[in-house]
Amino acid sequence: MKPGPDLLRRLLRAKDRMDGAPHEDWPVPRLARVSAVSPSHFARAFKQAFGVPPHRYLLTRRIERAVALLRDTDLPITDIAFQTGWRSLGTFGRVFHDITGESPGHLRAREQSEPHSRERVPECFVRAAERPDLKSAVSEKRRTRAAGTVAPHTKEVP
Repeated sequence: MKPGPDLLRRLLRAKDRMDGAPHEDWPVPRLARVSAVSPSHFARAFKQAFGVPPHRYLLTRRIERAVALLRDTDLPITDIAFQTGWRSLGTFGRVFHDITGESPGHLRAREQSEPHSRERVPECFVRAAERPDLKSAVSEKRRTRAAGTVAPHTKEVP
């Protein structure tokens, strides 16, 4: 059952807060206060409305921002990790690799070596095409790769 319009508006308010400051900590109780619902109700309703739990959504936003900074700036990877909300460079690198299939340094080298014609493509299309696939938990992706069932650089197409 999808959330009603009133609840959806309140969920969107929490989602907008995460979008506006993905570098901040957004535990479910804080998001629930923004939406004026209980934490358990918020977590269930968010997943029903947007297809992913709040934490996975936040990870997606952080990785999207990190990819953009790696591609478009010369900032050190450590600075990018901390600017996008990670407290540990090791955790950032591991999760980044699990989601994108390559390390931040390799992604930067590849992105900066390829000629781009992104100026002709609307930014919303570029972001949608490059959005990390977080339909399953990162730990599930690691177990799947360890079992050898999915190649690390493939992206499932719906």
